[in-house]
Amino acid sequence: MEEPAGPGALPAPGRTVIAETAVAKVAAIAARAVPGVFALGAGSARALSALRDAVGGGEQNQGVRVEVGQTQVAVDVSLVALYGEPLQDLAARVRAAVYQAVEDLVGLEVIEVNVEINDVHLPGLSEARAVEKPARTPAP
Repeated sequence: MEEPAGPGALPAPGRTVIAETAVAKVAAIAARAVPGVFALGAGSARALSALRDAVGGGEQNQGVRVEVGQTQVAVDVSLVALYGEPLQDLAARVRAAVYQAVEDLVGLEVIEVNVEINDVHLPGLSEARAVEKPARTPAP
């Protein structure tokens, strides 16, 4: 009877397939954790995601697209930065965080991480607009 493999033993033969969704989720979590990232995705995608969140079906990997091969992966990240962040520096920090997380947690070689900053969030501006809008009264 064979004993189970211990910590230093060679793994049993077999194949592992890691779905694009799993890789995208790891990349999205890493990108969101970078200080200065307000949100992932473009404006319309964020609005749709907010609607999904309201009904309990939000997507964790919004704003991230990946192409997964046998041993390599390419990642595209689309994000909104907080106002005041140096954008080139933010992109470099997001790129480094995604490289590190995907290589460490997924085990694939990252060949590129493309970062697109498509908007800048101004804190207080969205909230101020919501307060300024007059409340609608129902028609009689």
